[in-house]
Amino acid sequence: MSFSVLGAGVAGLCAATALTERGLDVEVVVPEGATPSVSMLAGGMLAPFCEGEAAPDEIVERGQMAVDWWSSRASSFVKRGTLVVAPPRDRAELDRFARATRSHVRVMPGEMEPELEGRFATGLFFAGEAHMDPREALASLRNILAARGVRFHAGQPAGRIIDCRGHAASGRLSDLRAVRGEMLVVDAPDVHLSRTVRLLHPRFPCYVVPRGAGRYMIGATMVESARSCAITARATMELLSAAYTLHPGFAEAEILETGAGLRPSFPDNIPAIRRHGTRLHVNGMYRHGFLMAPVLAEDLAQSLVQELYYGS
Repeated sequence: MSFSVLGAGVAGLCAATALTERGLDVEVVVPEGATPSVSMLAGGMLAPFCEGEAAPDEIVERGQMAVDWWSSRASSFVKRGTLVVAPPRDRAELDRFARATRSHVRVMPGEMEPELEGRFATGLFFAGEAHMDPREALASLRNILAARGVRFHAGQPAGRIIDCRGHAASGRLSDLRAVRGEMLVVDAPDVHLSRTVRLLHPRFPCYVVPRGAGRYMIGATMVESARSCAITARATMELLSAAYTLHPGFAEAEILETGAGLRPSFPDNIPAIRRHGTRLHVNGMYRHGFLMAPVLAEDLAQSLVQELYYGS
């Protein structure tokens, strides 16, 4: 049996990778004129413990697997942990975050990132977390799949459908909703950070992810909206204000890119595999795409191998 993966975002490419690693015949179908995947706008953070602030234990426990999964497949993978800080006036936010999460230690931020010396008195360090450039990671998976003979095309699917189209599949998944996210990419030569840094704020928390060569991704808003448009002025100002609070060098940064996209989300915000007849959906990634897509891909592949070879 062959399989047709619909969509080439993180869910689709991870699913295709896991299937081909088990020797299954796969094609990837991406319709002509399809909008770029929202995965291209992701932070690329592999932060299962930080996600525990708001996510259920399922995300924290199972998401840890993604760190090792990506380490062998993405050359931009960097495991330097996550540093979480808050301005002195928001110290209560840091204490709340500490209570809501685990696998962290209290640190002096300036000892982890020298350019933060004197700006933040205390922080939380999550040593088991990592980050990567999501675009490089997706390109890496495409190259791996192409080397295995996987065909990417815009024609009709020829095999059993694995639907990984994100929000575009909302016509088939009635409870799928959109959660809007916005981000910036800047060139900040006066800023030198080596790991993901999260700045806590009661109204607009943000994270800053190094991309190398002085570039940083600043994100990301979480808006319950299906509005599809460019980044708003409000989001731009809030993200830049938060970045400036983290490091004044961001005031002189050059804005290289802005972006906004719709994250596909189920009511419980937990990514899932859904079966509709013979069609399988891998969807609802919410803000956990790069963290949970490998987990669901491995679940999917294991289930299909069991079904094909053992009839259950």
